[in-house]
Amino acid sequence: MNLPILAFTAGIVLLQQQEALPVWPWLWLLGAALAVLGVLTIHPTLPVLRAPRSQVRQLALCLAALALGFAWAGWRADLRLASRLPAALEGEDLQLRGTIAGLPQSFGRGQRFTLVTDEDDPRLPGATLHVSWYQRPSETTAEPESRRNPPPDLLPGQHWQLLLRLKRPHGHANGSGFDYEAWLLERGVDGTGYVRDSPENRLLGNRHSPGTRIEALRHAVHQGFQERLPAADHPYAGILSALAVGDQQAIPGEQWKVFAATGTTHLMSISGLHVTMVAGLAAWLMGRLWRRLPRLPEIWPAQGGAILAGWSAALAYTLLAGAAVPALRTLSMLSGAALALLSRRHVSSGHILSFALLPVLLLDPWAPLSPGFWLSFVAVAALLLAAGGDTASTSASPAQPLPLRQRLGQMLKRWGLAQAVASLATLPLLLAYFQQFSLVSPLANALAIPLVSLVVTPLALLAAVLPLPGLAEGAHALLSGLMGILEALAALPGARWLPPAPDTLSLLLAALGCSFLFLPRGWPGRWLGLCLLLPLLATPQPRPPPGAAWVTVLDVGQGLAVAVRTADHTLLYDAGPYYSPESDAGERLVVPWLRAMGVERLDTMVITHRDWDHSGGARSVLETLPVEQLIDSLPPDSPEARELQPRARQRQACAAGQRWQWEGITLAMLHPPPGRVEMPESKANHQSCVLKISRGEHSILLTSDIEAADEARLLADAAAELRSTALVAPHHGSRTSSTPAFVAAIQAREVIFPVGYRNRFGHPKADVVARYAAQASPRLWRTDRDGAISLVLDDQGVTAEAQRQRHPRYWHEPRMENAP
Repeated sequence: MNLPILAFTAGIVLLQQQEALPVWPWLWLLGAALAVLGVLTIHPTLPVLRAPRSQVRQLALCLAALALGFAWAGWRADLRLASRLPAALEGEDLQLRGTIAGLPQSFGRGQRFTLVTDEDDPRLPGATLHVSWYQRPSETTAEPESRRNPPPDLLPGQHWQLLLRLKRPHGHANGSGFDYEAWLLERGVDGTGYVRDSPENRLLGNRHSPGTRIEALRHAVHQGFQERLPAADHPYAGILSALAVGDQQAIPGEQWKVFAATGTTHLMSISGLHVTMVAGLAAWLMGRLWRRLPRLPEIWPAQGGAILAGWSAALAYTLLAGAAVPALRTLSMLSGAALALLSRRHVSSGHILSFALLPVLLLDPWAPLSPGFWLSFVAVAALLLAAGGDTASTSASPAQPLPLRQRLGQMLKRWGLAQAVASLATLPLLLAYFQQFSLVSPLANALAIPLVSLVVTPLALLAAVLPLPGLAEGAHALLSGLMGILEALAALPGARWLPPAPDTLSLLLAALGCSFLFLPRGWPGRWLGLCLLLPLLATPQPRPPPGAAWVTVLDVGQGLAVAVRTADHTLLYDAGPYYSPESDAGERLVVPWLRAMGVERLDTMVITHRDWDHSGGARSVLETLPVEQLIDSLPPDSPEARELQPRARQRQACAAGQRWQWEGITLAMLHPPPGRVEMPESKANHQSCVLKISRGEHSILLTSDIEAADEARLLADAAAELRSTALVAPHHGSRTSSTPAFVAAIQAREVIFPVGYRNRFGHPKADVVARYAAQASPRLWRTDRDGAISLVLDDQGVTAEAQRQRHPRYWHEPRMENAP
């Protein structure tokens, strides 16, 4: 492989690990690195470099490439961060003009789309915005039902004037799971927001460019599938749209769960495998056609025409897919192979893989932040290494034909070897990024890869280009049969292995072990690779020692979810908000975090009250993890009670006086009074379960959404138990709560406000924050600014640490002073 290109890659990866962009002249460093590269390349006979194959020269080249990669990524990052929405414009109503780019996506309450503002806009020129247009005109306007009209049909290339309310790119920070801010950075999104209700919102016309015309074609193909395959009778039509135009949002969430459980997720979007198959099919067809035309082979060899046809098909398919990163990676690799074959030069497959890295990283230096980048390149590199580094060359003569039975046997053997190599090579990455590995993946992929890549995808593309009767229906019928098999495999006990997130050392050892295992046959010491994999397979996540508790207030937006871990037990206090019919905090944030921490079951789950910012993620948690005991204050006849309570093994109503101990940690319920759950209040907040976690004189108080009346009752009934070292502020810092008497009684040194970024309620309120700040110099935390807050409770007291302090990255919003 090409070492300077690998060094360039390492420089880019190094930049993406920085807490802040270094402050120094990017262009000077870039110029110096280019100068060193030029001198070493043009004048390789300098005195220090005269020796043939000079190690000094190679080292200097790699160092210069490393600096160049670091500088290139830093310069691009500097430009991208500079284009973000100015902080002064956050929360303002801005009337902007812009063009819809990309495919608009429908969701339960409206549509999401990408808007690129006009270059001549005086306030926000040329900005890329992710915008939601809700069915209800405004999140804060209580319009009559008759006026809650759905948004208009949005199409790529439309030019709109819209009233928008925007905020800077922001995501949740919990230390595991999907990094939304990094995803927005990679896609060049300068701000997010929603459309405000205004009579000035209007369609101005259409502005078509080559890019928007391609997007309009993708939208037409998507609409065609929807019209020919109604969702009511064709549940898998979204997969065909995803395979044809890369519209992954068309696949329902339940189907993604099946693909994740069977390890076939990579097949249900346009990936390198599909692009390669399309290119190969086009090259084969053109080669056969070229040889049947008498004059064409005399002008140019048939192999050259086949190569160009295959490359052109790959380019067209990549553009139709929206130029997604996996497809671009494959296109760059195919381009290198095509150039090697056309030039009739002997180029190793390792060099082709190296050169495939270069255009991807030049165009997208944030690609290493994506799991797909590493999964695809590592899988291909492992296959090449296991194959012994076969070369791409035209000089080899065809082997003597073998009998059909022997050829089929060899094909199956190579197919099985490729599956085993790809699965083993990607195992460390799958555990690091997703904390899961499908044990039925080899069988599922053996069935799905040939069917999807060789039959379903070509049929979907033919149906998109030539809407002949029966093509789309036939592709869907094949998918239906395959999905039946995949759903059966996903439902098998133990279909997935769900270990905790591995540590860095285990990952490095596993990577080294895989490298040993993939060495050519006969290489000494290959068996050591299996030994190096053992730490990855058997390293548990740490737990608190007896007499200590780790309490984590997760960053779930405008809602609450708190995990309490002792030496042998785990409690979840609320499960975060409901986001949309497609997702909730339980599925997106809470469960991935629990799995990363090695939590396989919950001993107790507390649902403090029925409000959806606290109970909205509970169903996903209860469906995914076994829950031994559910403690809740849900009204007995409420839909939430009927849906959630039967999912736990045991259930009891939340009531003051409940008390238990886990490994020296005392947990006590202080609110609501016994019997109140059976007599529902008019407001759910008054039902909130208040939990105190204690070790000796030190404690943490979780208060959910109690209000002033509930605080007064606690002061009257349990004043001696209220004083706590740390407090999760009542009702997110609302003025309905945190009365002066309550704040004075608690005297917390660590106060946490669980709030969403720029939430529409304005939580926490400034006067409430000032009330806490006036106490004995507490530290004030808020999850929107600091991310998840980790508290350690033991005999020494309570210590607190924020996720954005522990794991800062340059694309995270600058941290403000320690006062909300």
